[in-house]
Amino acid sequence: MTQAVPVHFVGRTGAPGPQASGSSVRRVATTTLGCKVNQFETEAIRQALQGARYELVPFDSPADLYLVNTCTVTQEADRQARQLVRRALRRNPEAFMVVAGCYAQRDPEAVATIPWVDLVLGNGEKTDVHGLIPDLEAGRLPQVLVGEPSDATAVPEGLLARFDSRTRGFLQVQQGCDQHCTFCVIASVRGGSRSVPVRHAVRQVDRWAALGMREFVVTGVDVGSYGADLEGGPDLAGLMAALAEREGDFRLRLSSLDPSQISDDLIALFRREPRLCPHVHLSLQHGDARVLKQMKRRYGPDLVRERVARLREAAPGLVLSADVLVGFATETEAAFERAMALVEELEIAYPHVFPFSPRPQTPGGRIPERKQVPVPERKARAARMRELGEALRERVLDRAVGRPHELLAEAPDRHSPGWVQGRAANYLPIRVPAGWAEPGERLAVTPERAESGVLVAGS
Repeated sequence: MTQAVPVHFVGRTGAPGPQASGSSVRRVATTTLGCKVNQFETEAIRQALQGARYELVPFDSPADLYLVNTCTVTQEADRQARQLVRRALRRNPEAFMVVAGCYAQRDPEAVATIPWVDLVLGNGEKTDVHGLIPDLEAGRLPQVLVGEPSDATAVPEGLLARFDSRTRGFLQVQQGCDQHCTFCVIASVRGGSRSVPVRHAVRQVDRWAALGMREFVVTGVDVGSYGADLEGGPDLAGLMAALAEREGDFRLRLSSLDPSQISDDLIALFRREPRLCPHVHLSLQHGDARVLKQMKRRYGPDLVRERVARLREAAPGLVLSADVLVGFATETEAAFERAMALVEELEIAYPHVFPFSPRPQTPGGRIPERKQVPVPERKARAARMRELGEALRERVLDRAVGRPHELLAEAPDRHSPGWVQGRAANYLPIRVPAGWAEPGERLAVTPERAESGVLVAGS
């Protein structure tokens, strides 16, 4: 556990800090980097701040306190967090700066050295920020409050109201990870896998459905492991079935799934449950058997092919997205080509491609640099994989033209005045004339064309 070292807060110009100056925090701005779990947790933080009577303002506005909820999957994520801190303090150099989340959990000392960071909060502490602000103002807190990740609760307590989108909510049902893949630092910053009791997830869905929200994205750090720690409780398929039985006009979407966790029961649920969206985001990572083994993934390409084939048979019109890591330390050109071939074979329309970023505290991060794929080659391979993804996405969109889809209208299209944009159940984006639907409404549409990565219905 990182030891929290008390510090004396000093004003930006070296004058006495907030306690002496009598200043007080009223406006708070938050921003999020990373995964859907982080987005859920930021929303919990925001609603707790509102409950404590703080005013929430956009992150690009002047505020009295800024909070950055960070990711640390890659070095780029760490860099983006530091950049956001600097950008916020240019708007108000006198503001308090709080950095929380996975980067803060992994390397609190480094985060604490970022100029003018007042408070560093780990994953187990960040949801208490609303109660910490008075002590922060008074200078009574240490700069670093980071405990062991296993000490964190499974999810923030209490039920959340609407998300900002007012149509879609991220429902966190699981926390932590037991896999310890050789390239990934997340298990060390999130702790072991813990599941939310079914009754809590059901109550959250009931609340959101009563408020008129139309889509719930069931998410977790390793959501496919749901239920393994609940004695006598259901697995992920059982949880999804329980949620689908609730009253209301809504649909359910699953977030990232390890291919080995796509069970027969889950496939059967895709077959029979109309509320379950025909879209799966695979935590694929690679397509070469040797690289997957060296990553300590629990599957090979053949299992992925078999599970996806079963899913497509059960859910016609299924669209796939996936995490794809390129340039892992042991990846040869031939191994990369096999990964490209599998992505094309599976027709992954939305690959989330990222080049390997050696992370401290992981076996992959300890491989000598001379044995790793050179950084320029990693970037080149990532570009090639993204180009393939664009071609596959265009193919999937073209095939969707002229076929009926259920659109959930979300918001006015910022790039096309007079139009509303949303997503089909299978995740494809669709744009329709503004008069066709209000945000939050669902309607059947038949796209007439695809342009710039979006299906279009209406002239």
